Amino acid sequence: MNARNFQFEGWYYKHQANGKSLSIIPGRSYDEAFVMVVTDGKSYYIPYPLSEYRKGDTLIVGGNIFSPDGITLAIHHETLVLTGEITYTNLTPIHGDIMGPFRFFPMECRHGIVSMLHTLHGEIILNGEVQCFTGGKGYIESDSGYSFPSGYTWVHSNDFEKNCSIMASVARIPFYGLKFWGCICVVWLNGQEYRLATYKGVKILRCEAGMIALKQGRYQLTITIPDPLVKHKLPAPRAGKMSHSIRESLSCPAHFRFMEDGHCLFDERSNTSSYEYEM
Repeated sequence: MNARNFQFEGWYYKHQANGKSLSIIPGRSYDEAFVMVVTDGKSYYIPYPLSEYRKGDTLIVGGNIFSPDGITLAIHHETLVLTGEITYTNLTPIHGDIMGPFRFFPMECRHGIVSMLHTLHGEIILNGEVQCFTGGKGYIESDSGYSFPSGYTWVHSNDFEKNCSIMASVARIPFYGLKFWGCICVVWLNGQEYRLATYKGVKILRCEAGMIALKQGRYQLTITIPDPLVKHKLPAPRAGKMSHSIRESLSCPAHFRFMEDGHCLFDERSNTSSYEYEM
């Protein structure tokens, strides 16, 4: 079977409150379903039979339920017991598909954004420790296709004093026999969405460990990660199977500066940014 027929899909549910960070990643690959759990200090991969993966208005993996309205967790594994419920309010979707016109073409990996920022309510119990997320901030995105890019970087943060959420990714994209460096980025600031992307003419000024610099017309975004050492090793798809691995820091310091015509629209640091770098 051609590798392009092997499929994966996954959702990234990020929660932060009271100095705690938790990401839950439910999904499926060609041969199994899974729920990944990433905390500030550890990561877990819990496999499930494909028969326990049910996708409809809500996604169900085993006894775990996922939707834009919240998640219900019931994981009882030899390495992890995780139960509880977190609900979401005031979701912030973006305008249209983040892939732009590339959504009409076959791609090895398609990215989606469900909510840039929303409010959390509820708590979970992780290996006996109660973690309350009420009043915290959440973020949801998705990926689907057959493989993660061979090289990419990704960063997200919405833990700012100002009402802001920023996601940026630069990746090496195979496209009809060619390869190019593509970019998708959303800066959501005080209710206004700014999008920087390859299909909108963005220029990638710098992309290296600990630094992303983008320019598009009047706008320029610079993201600096002082300590780019990524912590957690996570399974990732290659040819539809979770046979590859990536590294992610769920919560690390980063500095974001967003300019328009030389005027600073946003300049803040966050100690709880999420960061991946695979080059």
